[in-house]
Amino acid sequence: MPILPSQPHEAREVAESFGVDPARYDRARPRYPDPLVEALTAAGPTVLDVGTGTGIVARQLRAAGCAVLGVEVDPRMAEFARRDLDVEVSAFETWDPAGRTFDAVVSGQTWHWIDPVAGAAKAAEALRPDGLLAVFWNVGQPPPELSRAFADVYRAVVPDSQAARWATVDPNGYSVLCDRAADGLRASGAFGEPGRLRFDWSRTYTRDEWLDQVPTTGAHTRFPPDDLARVLDGLGAAIDAAGGVVAVEYATVAVTARRS
Repeated sequence: MPILPSQPHEAREVAESFGVDPARYDRARPRYPDPLVEALTAAGPTVLDVGTGTGIVARQLRAAGCAVLGVEVDPRMAEFARRDLDVEVSAFETWDPAGRTFDAVVSGQTWHWIDPVAGAAKAAEALRPDGLLAVFWNVGQPPPELSRAFADVYRAVVPDSQAARWATVDPNGYSVLCDRAADGLRASGAFGEPGRLRFDWSRTYTRDEWLDQVPTTGAHTRFPPDDLARVLDGLGAAIDAAGGVVAVEYATVAVTARRS
C-alpha cells in the first residue's frame, strides 16, 4: 500500500474508499462522547455535517434535537445514511450551499480528507455570523503490549503499509491534523482564533467487535482480501493471548472556531 502524501486530502482514492462496506462501518465505528455532542448543540439547532459518512455524528446530533443536513462525497455512504437522514452527494470544497446557512458546521473523522483552506472558506459560506465550526477525531489507544503485538502482525503481513504505524496511535500525534485544520481556518480569514477541545473516555471491545471495526479504517479498506484475512487472523490470535478483550483509551480531539 502506498505511503500517503504529506497532505492527506490529496489521497482522494483513500478518502473515497470507506464506502466499500457501509453497514460494517456504521455498526463498528465508535460514537462520540456526550460532552462533545452537548458542546456542538449549544451553537444552535441547525447543523451541517461535512463528510457525514453513514450518519454517525448526524444521528447523535439529531437525537439531541438538531436539524442536520449531511454532505458526503461517497454515494455508497450517502445511500446508507439516507435511510433516515437528508444527505447531499458532493465533495465539500465544491458543494453549493444554495443560500442556506447553519448554526454549526461539524466534521467527525473527516476534515483531514478536505483541503483545509478551501474547506474553511466553504464552511464560512454556510455559517451564520458567529456560527460554530467544529472538526474532531476519535483517537484510540489499546494497551501498550497489545499495540506492540498488533504492530508485529502488520509488519509480518503488510510491512509496507501505514497500518503498523496506525496500530500504535498516540492521541497527541493528532496535533498535526489539528494544527493543519487551525492553519486552514486562519488562512481563510473568515474565522476568529481557533480553540481546542479534548474529551477522554474508554471502551472495552470483545475480540469479535475489534476485528469487526478493523477493516473500516483507511489503512485496511484497500488491502487485498488475502492480506486482510491474514491480518485479522493475526490480530485475533494476539487478542486471544491477551485475554480476549481490547481495552481502548480514547481521546476525542477537536478544533473549533467562530465565523467572523
